[in-house]
Formats: sequence, structure tokens, C-alpha cells
Amino acid sequence: MTDPKEILHNYWGFEHFRESQLEIIESVLKGQNTLALLPTGGGKSICFQIPGLLLEGVTLVVTPLIALMIDQVNELKKRNIKAVAIHGGLSSREIDILLDNCIYGGIKFLYLSPERLASELFLARLEKMVIALFVIDEAHCISQWGHDFRPYYLKIKDFTELFPMKKLIALTASATEEVKKDIIKQLDLADPKVFQNSYARANLSYVVFKGENKFQKVYDILNKVAGSSIVYVGSRKRAEQVSRDLNQKGISAQFYHAGLSFDERNQRQAAWIQSKLRVMVATNAFGMGINKPDVRTVLHLDLPQTLEAYYQEAGRAGRDGLKAYAVLLFHDQDIVETEKRISRAAVDIKFIKRVYQALSNRYKLAIGSGAGLSFDFIYLDFINDFDLPAYPTVFALKKLENAGLIQLTENIFQKSKVSMLMQREALYQFQVAHASLDPLIKVLFRLHGGELYTSYMMVNEADIAGVLKINLKKVKEQLHLLHDYQVIDYRMTTFKPQIEFVEGRLDLGSLPIQSVDLQKRNQQTENKFHRVLHYVNTNHICRTRMLQDYFGEHTDLGCGICDYCLSKKKVSIDLNPLEIIRSIPPQGIDMDALSVLFKLYDQEDLITVLRKLVDENKIYFEGDATIKKR
Repeated sequence: MTDPKEILHNYWGFEHFRESQLEIIESVLKGQNTLALLPTGGGKSICFQIPGLLLEGVTLVVTPLIALMIDQVNELKKRNIKAVAIHGGLSSREIDILLDNCIYGGIKFLYLSPERLASELFLARLEKMVIALFVIDEAHCISQWGHDFRPYYLKIKDFTELFPMKKLIALTASATEEVKKDIIKQLDLADPKVFQNSYARANLSYVVFKGENKFQKVYDILNKVAGSSIVYVGSRKRAEQVSRDLNQKGISAQFYHAGLSFDERNQRQAAWIQSKLRVMVATNAFGMGINKPDVRTVLHLDLPQTLEAYYQEAGRAGRDGLKAYAVLLFHDQDIVETEKRISRAAVDIKFIKRVYQALSNRYKLAIGSGAGLSFDFIYLDFINDFDLPAYPTVFALKKLENAGLIQLTENIFQKSKVSMLMQREALYQFQVAHASLDPLIKVLFRLHGGELYTSYMMVNEADIAGVLKINLKKVKEQLHLLHDYQVIDYRMTTFKPQIEFVEGRLDLGSLPIQSVDLQKRNQQTENKFHRVLHYVNTNHICRTRMLQDYFGEHTDLGCGICDYCLSKKKVSIDLNPLEIIRSIPPQGIDMDALSVLFKLYDQEDLITVLRKLVDENKIYFEGDATIKKR
């Protein structure tokens, strides 16, 4: 297949591209440096996945979001497209095999974090790979003016100088004008083709409510507007409470946060997507990569800290193009509490060093050791063992992660997997010597064949038990035995958070974090929150226009459907056509003078009423500007 539309239909089942998608794909295929700024729900991944399928070789996708990385790989696999992801929690042998498969195994998409671009193992393998396309997702992370700056993104330019890319695309959902310019500069994009769709959503009504009883307002909105909904809250405890309260009011709801087990999260997400559950009450852990087009309302019960985050979360409403609502509810105390949270997040360099030292001690890492190693990481155990304050430690870990020293993987489920270590001749002798383990080895080969030697294959211990007609416990014992004999590498199902040391342990004096940079970022966080406050406290400008203006898209047009625009329409109801007719003197009146007489009303509404009066033959225009009565 050589036609993008044919691939879109055959793999995704769509007949038509969304706005700008085809133009972006054609730009990439022509080898033009491409920057795509598509709002949430705009279909960014299609813009590089279709070129990746058309081009010969591997598409390299850099993204900082491990959950999204794994989600996209799973979605591609469902479409029988070969894709892999390298992230924390994989053994060095697994990574080695995945990279070999990218060279020899027909892999089309390789997802990895920016930190991996500096890995010696990756760089050595890359020389043998045919790279078809280089993709920088979440490209705003490269800008210090962005809302989620990652210093390792700055090293992408060094990487492309070592390995020049013939085809490159950078993508993001939300970037201010300053960030857009910074992306182009930091990536050194020569003569880039920039695609930027409007940040306005014609079907999405933005609404802000200020009041004390926010839950009652949520209940009223859900009663008034039918259909699926997301209610975003700021904490796990609040998610659970709001979910209980909604159920007591007769609205089917469940809570969702990172503390749930994999099965719980999957079950709740599936029930919501299938509309068996109406409302998902969630922290910001929910929504990434989820494609449910018929969400009618997205409600925020707590203030977001940035307009970028709010725009992305609100944009999950109305992806089917039908009318939807993004509602933000707040009261004055919310502002005080959010400012306190921002203040507590402003950890200093001394505390960051204390947390880094505690991590090094916990995993017994000597100076220079630990690069690429992953460990189970139970947060509560960590802070209790080292007597660390809970809230500041979260942000200290985030600073260490943003600096590229560690990578945290929160509760990512990994199924049991097996890879064969023992070569065939030695394996045959082992089977003869260990007859009790022979049936299990044969079943593994019957299920997966020779791929056991070239990949880690997912295994379901319960299915194996059914084939062998033995109990599950026995199967696991035998798999562990084969692992101990070094016949296989058996990695059991895990659902534990992981921490990976991206770089070897550094001396505290060598941490690449400076107090001046921390102060700069803290000030930027405060500035971004002030823009949120401007958004919620301003009631005389179209909400969509405020968001457009924030992202550098300037317009004088209102959306017509936000709370402000609707309030203007209510005023226009009082604009009596008879008053307009009475105000026109016998000699007529020009438009400017009439506008002065009706200056309290919206001018667009005045023009609408005048047109109606012309259609009804009650007034007419003499020349170009004089309005007269019939």
C-alpha cells in the first residue's frame, strides 16, 4: 500500500482524515522538517504512524510519557503493526533483544524516552538500524518556557547531529507562541513546515462557576446534560468521596486514580468507555490516550495549575463534534489551597540532595554505579524508612526525574513473560535429564515456537496449567525451577511502581540542578497559575478567545457558546426592534450614530436585528450607510 487514505481505512477503519492530518503526512513524506500543533483530540499519532507504515525502516518515537508510550504500542499491536517500547522495568537482556528485533525483526515503531538517546547500548545498535522517521512527541518539553520542561529534550539536537535524520516531525497539543519558537530553535529545524489548527472548538462550551456548593452544581449539571462525563479532582481521597456522593444521588460513578490495581483500572475504564458507567471521577492519571468521542461534560472540581493542563483535560469532551461542555467550578478558598500547594512544591536544592542521597542509600549504589538499573519503588516505604515529608518528597523526585537522573514508572502492569536462554542441543540433554519439566518446555514451544529465542513472549500461567492439567501453583513452581536452572528467563506478572537510574549515581556536588534554575521554574509556575486565575476571574471576555490568546492565536471573534457569549445573547433579548425603529429620525441615521445610541448592547446583536428589520421591509439603507424607516 502506498496511499495514506488506503492505510487509514485498512488499519484504522476511517474513511476521511481530520483537519490538517493529510497535509502533515504529505509534508513528512516529502522530507520537510515538520512541526504539528494539534489540539487535544486532533489525532496527532496518525500524523506519524501512517508515514511510518509507508516508509522503509523503523520509526523512532521519543516521548516522556511512559503510560502513553505503552498504550500506543498496545494499540498498534492490536492492528497487527509491529511496535515496541523501551522503558524502566525492562531488564538489560530484554532491551538488548528488543533492539535486535528493531534491526532484524521487522519492527516498525520503537518508542523510547529522550534519556535513552544517550544510552551506549542504544547508540551502538542504532548504527545498524534503518531509521525511516524521527518523531519528537510532546515537543513542548524541549522549551524552558513550556509547562513540562525536560532537560534531556535539549540533547535531542546533539543526537540528530550524530545521526542526521532525513525525515523528522515534532508534535504537541498545546504550545504558546514563545514555546513554538523555542521548539524550532532548540531542534534547529531548518525552514520547518508548521501546521497549527485553531485552538477554538466550535462545539465545546467553556463555562466557569464560582460558588461554595460545588458538588450540588456538579449534580445539577449532570442532571441537566445527559451522557458520559469526566469529573476531575485534585486528590485520590476527593475522587473516592465525590464518586460515593454521586452514587448516593443515583448517578452511576466510579473513581479512578493511580492507587488502583491494574485490573480495577482496566475494568472501570472499560465500563466507562462502553457507557455501562456514566461518570468517571478521576485525578489527572485518567484520560491519557483514551479515545471516547461521546463525552458530553468534563467538569473540574479543583483548579488546574496551568491553562495547558486545563485545555488538554477539557478537550476530552465532544470529540464526536457534537455539543459538549467544559465546566470549571471554584471558590476563593480553592485559590488559597492551590497557592499553598504550589508553595510546598517549591523544594530547594538542599532537600533535593537529601532525597537523592536517600535513594542512593536505599538501593546501595556506589558513586558511578546504577546506570540503567531498575528497582521496585514503594513510595510510602521509602519516605517512612528515611523519615522524609510526604508532599515535598513527591516534588523532589519530580525535579530529579526532570533533570534526567531517574525515571519513575507508576503502577505499569507487565504480564508474565518468558525467553529461552539454553541453546537447543543443551536443552535436549536437559529435557532428558529432567523428565518432570519436559512437558512444560514442550508446551512453551508449542505456544510460541522459535520466537522464544528471539523475543520475550507473554505467557498465561493459568492457560498452561489447563493444557498440562496441573494446578496453577505447580506451573509457577516449574517456571521458577527452569529460571533457576538458567533454561529460561522467567519474569512474573508485576504491578509495582519502578524507579530507574538513568545515569550512574553522582556525587551530590555534581547534581545537574542549580538553585537559580529552581527559582526560575518556581516563578514560572506561579506565573502560569496567575493566568489560570485571570481565566476564572474574568467575566467580560469570551472564554475560548482567552484560551486562544494564551496560545498565541489572536482573534476578535467570540465562540458564541461559552458562558460569556451566552450571557451577551441574553442581553440581546432585551434589544427591542421597535426601539430601534423609534430611534431613527425622519432624515435617517448612520450606523456609527445608531451604535452610540445602543452602546450598552452587543454590536453584532444590533446588526442581526437590523438585518431582520430590512428583511421585514421595516427599514432600508440609503446609499452605503444611512438607515431610514419605511
